[in-house]
Amino acid sequence: MNAPILVTGLPRSGTSWTGRMLTAGGGLVYVNEPLNPQHPPGRCPGVLNAEVTHRFQYICRDNEDTWLPAFRDTVALRYRFAAELRRNRSPYDLARLVRYGTAFTAGRLRRARALLDDPFAVLSAGWFADRLGCQVIVLRRDPVSFVASWQRLGWTIHFRDLLDQPLLVRDHPEVAQVGALADSTDRITKAATLWRLTDTITTHLAARHPGIQVVQYEDLARDPLGGFHTLYDRTGLEWSPRAEKRITHACTAPIT
Repeated sequence: MNAPILVTGLPRSGTSWTGRMLTAGGGLVYVNEPLNPQHPPGRCPGVLNAEVTHRFQYICRDNEDTWLPAFRDTVALRYRFAAELRRNRSPYDLARLVRYGTAFTAGRLRRARALLDDPFAVLSAGWFADRLGCQVIVLRRDPVSFVASWQRLGWTIHFRDLLDQPLLVRDHPEVAQVGALADSTDRITKAATLWRLTDTITTHLAARHPGIQVVQYEDLARDPLGGFHTLYDRTGLEWSPRAEKRITHACTAPIT
């Protein structure tokens, strides 16, 4: 099984942790948030040679002309050195180019699979499953914990990022309902609304696409060894002593 893997879900739902634990076995190349509109980690054409215009960018067949070839390069681990150098040349960017360029090239030579860790792909999970053949894991976190985490960090959602994407509103009409909160400063209500909206959309997507599975973050955190063993089996990854050891070390606090 050589399909790429997409780990997604709203930010602060455990996607990075899950992605890192899936790479513990050594069969994957980790790709961090190519659809993040903030640089870094996004806006790196070496990793994804396409222009991200919105948070939670919506991709479907009707706008895939640029996205499909770009993501085909990404999941095939073809790093675009020239495109990266044309855009990003700071010392940090050059170090990142070396790190990603080396990881992509080495991964391609050993026929590794790409793992995309990208919360901003959550609304496009169906496209990733259908058009790129991704096995998609959607992390769902308890809504109270999710909202509390966003509050603690001072985060908010700018619903214009969703409303200004006509294809998203067309395919998921429930998005239009957040228009009433577009100018609201009530961060708790907006975060709760985002959670509810995303949960509705991803539940519908998972019902229509067999390549999408929804995983409860709290269940995974409660039993990481058992939970990740199951995810390894479902995604065709080898559950090895190396993977078990690394996951145990990362997820088990020492007894004091």
